[in-house]
Amino acid sequence: MNTPNPTLFSQLPLGTLTLPNRIVMAPLTRCRADAGNVPGPLAPLYYAQRASAGLIISEATQISQAGQGYPATPGIHSDAQEAGWRAVTSAVHAAGGRMFLQLWHVGRVSHQEFQPGGELPVAPSAIAAAGQSMTRFGAQDHPVPRALEAAEMPSLVEDYAAAARRALAAGFDGVEVHAANGYLLDQFLRDASNHRGDAYGGSIANRMRLLDEVISAVTAVAGADRVGVRISPENTFNDIDDSDPQALFQAVATMLRGRVAYLHVVEGEDRKATGSPRVDYGSLRTAFGGTYLACCNYTPERAAAAVAAGDADLVAFGRAYIGNPDLVTRLQLGIPLVRSEAKTWYGGKHAGYTDYPLASTLSA
Repeated sequence: MNTPNPTLFSQLPLGTLTLPNRIVMAPLTRCRADAGNVPGPLAPLYYAQRASAGLIISEATQISQAGQGYPATPGIHSDAQEAGWRAVTSAVHAAGGRMFLQLWHVGRVSHQEFQPGGELPVAPSAIAAAGQSMTRFGAQDHPVPRALEAAEMPSLVEDYAAAARRALAAGFDGVEVHAANGYLLDQFLRDASNHRGDAYGGSIANRMRLLDEVISAVTAVAGADRVGVRISPENTFNDIDDSDPQALFQAVATMLRGRVAYLHVVEGEDRKATGSPRVDYGSLRTAFGGTYLACCNYTPERAAAAVAAGDADLVAFGRAYIGNPDLVTRLQLGIPLVRSEAKTWYGGKHAGYTDYPLASTLSA
């Protein structure tokens, strides 16, 4: 389906899906899972309220207990978690929506409190990330992680594949592999956090090896048309960096070409200004050659211009989706957006989660 003059509100084929618009709900960590890291009872309503998005990408969801690094984040590695997510996808589909699950392992950005048996978090190398984890004892420095052994990689890759199987069993339309924002797969990609001397470190090709293996395993489960990948070439969040992000992510985009349904790119630095861009995103888009999902502080005007110009096929909105469950309608009709309350972004119950009103319910 080639639209001659695409807009934010034109359809787009994505694998076997036809997205009704180009507006994507970005993955948004909300720290509201119940005991056992099961999606909470309000999660079906929260996501169903936002089902008019062309595509919803779930909050980051750990593939194993070892993948957790924050309190009350959901998982997709137990029967109870799978059942909890099934309630979410059923609600979203009943509301006419489409939804992918984001597969997540935080790697070194964790703490012993979240790890099986109180063990150290794992990483490509034994290099601690600056920053702290929020634990039940308050903020705690990230510990020096344990470097994964090469013999452990097949089991780790299988954790991603098993999580993808559970996601499909739970009714998701597809999965997104989280390789961004300083988490485990990003830690392997970047030379600041990956000092390995084996086949998973050193050259760009070696640092991409784990991501390559994960993509092969996940697409074997779900099919290429139901898998996306998220990267963040300039983001330094979670103490991540690389000496040549252009060369690295040009190679990543080329490696992913023809293998996945879309490439989700956090363009620039989401937390602070970094001066001149270090990455040519148009070049990444060309190297990938497929559906390109842009993200990072897009305004409605900038998003519309990017789609119209062919610089992006889809645009993801994050914080705007917290306060505006009917974001598509608001953008289409020019209705002012609600600014969400930052104090309710993480944790809590109904307030700041499912209580933002639809524009249609407001009096003139």
